[in-house]
Amino acid sequence: MCRAPDSQPHSDTDGVHAVADVNVIEEAEDGAHSTGFESGLDNATDVSADGCRTPMSAPRRAILFGLTVATALSVLLGWLGFRAYQAQHRQAERSQFLQVAQQGALNLTTIDWQHADTDVQQILDSATGQFYDDFAERSQPFLDVVKQAQTTTAGTVTAAALESKSEDTAHVLVAVRVKTSTIGAPEQDPRAWRMRISVQKVDDQMKISNVGFVP
Repeated sequence: MCRAPDSQPHSDTDGVHAVADVNVIEEAEDGAHSTGFESGLDNATDVSADGCRTPMSAPRRAILFGLTVATALSVLLGWLGFRAYQAQHRQAERSQFLQVAQQGALNLTTIDWQHADTDVQQILDSATGQFYDDFAERSQPFLDVVKQAQTTTAGTVTAAALESKSEDTAHVLVAVRVKTSTIGAPEQDPRAWRMRISVQKVDDQMKISNVGFVP
């Protein structure tokens, strides 16, 4: 129990005891600083309503330690969850780039003269930038040749790999096997093509921005 200061005069003996108490307090404080977190919990004190300091009970120390550990674990789990989300998002984006490039390769190599206008429009709908401008300019002569020769081509993707990727653009290598047939001509053997297809983000969509053939 805390006692109020005695109003009676202090003797010399009391002065010696006071100095000794100060030394004991200083040694206790030095020990608390040098022993780390766990020792700090052992030496922790509570302050009562009348201002007295009493040693913190073992249950209180256990609760304090548990709260500290729980906070640290929450921060760690939150960080790990964020990193996992980033990795999952990057993987999903890579897969989307690959899928768009493969579909673009199929659109370019699968043309049926009986509905060539629809096939060409599909290519234009999935294109952007310089590739869109070039293909739109040449689409009518291309349609004329396909319809006149009654040509049908059927492409099959045999392999695809992401060559490089930036924030909003990816370059994908796509291998395609193309089978061509023409009215009045013998059936041709399938031909293997390799294309480098650039895919670009446009708003919330991904579109073909360039196509080149790789030897």
